[in-house]
Amino acid sequence: MRHDVILVVLDGLNYSVAHDCMGHLQALCNAGRGQLYRLECELPSLSRPLYECILTGVRPIDSGILHNDVSRLSNQRSLFHYARDAGLTTAAAAYHWVSELYNRTPFDPARDRHTDDQSLAIQHGHFYWTDHYPDSHLFTDAESLRRRHAPNCLLVHPMNIDDAGHKHGLGTAQYRNSARHADIILSEYLHQWLAAGYQVMVTADHGMNDDRSHGGILPEEREVPLFVFGEAFSLDDQARPRQVELCGTLCEVLGAPHDKPLCRELLKA
Repeated sequence: MRHDVILVVLDGLNYSVAHDCMGHLQALCNAGRGQLYRLECELPSLSRPLYECILTGVRPIDSGILHNDVSRLSNQRSLFHYARDAGLTTAAAAYHWVSELYNRTPFDPARDRHTDDQSLAIQHGHFYWTDHYPDSHLFTDAESLRRRHAPNCLLVHPMNIDDAGHKHGLGTAQYRNSARHADIILSEYLHQWLAAGYQVMVTADHGMNDDRSHGGILPEEREVPLFVFGEAFSLDDQARPRQVELCGTLCEVLGAPHDKPLCRELLKA
């Protein structure tokens, strides 16, 4: 059975902080309505390379998106491409690097901030370019896209957790409270999405360290959460998903033909 999907990428969210601070998501998991997995992100633990990894299933050393300053269109096929080619509708409320990877580059705010173009991989979009753009606004952007366009595949990508980490570091109240704030916002929308039939993944590109950065191999930089919610998921606590398998797994949920690796253990038989 085909399902619509929402992928939430909470930029810069470390696994332990997600585990300890996201009380609403954990309540759903404790009630048997979701499952939390520990993921190890690919290397380098940097944003643009890992957006590409999550959305195409290709490691940075193979995609050529090796650091944040590689500003070009992706040469890989993404979740958005597979969904669009299957006749589905795509949308994203996300940082402008996502637009540069899959729609047009360089990003032109006047042209690209609000996107409605059926020919593009991301057909409907609200894109932002400042790291302190409020998560509350970003989630509202995403919900507006959902209500207006009923996308089959929607990316929601806020930046405030990562911004707090770069300003204050991993072991700070500011960083932890940014995660708590995202959990509160998610509590406002997640039940609506599930009631509308969406299958929801909540994950992160990379974590954060006490140097107020990331990019290396420290566990706090590489370990990120993966929450799954919805009837398409097995909720098997023995599953061991990898970051490169998220694209293919979501294509399976969408019923979109693809050639990506996937984690079958995440899905109901």
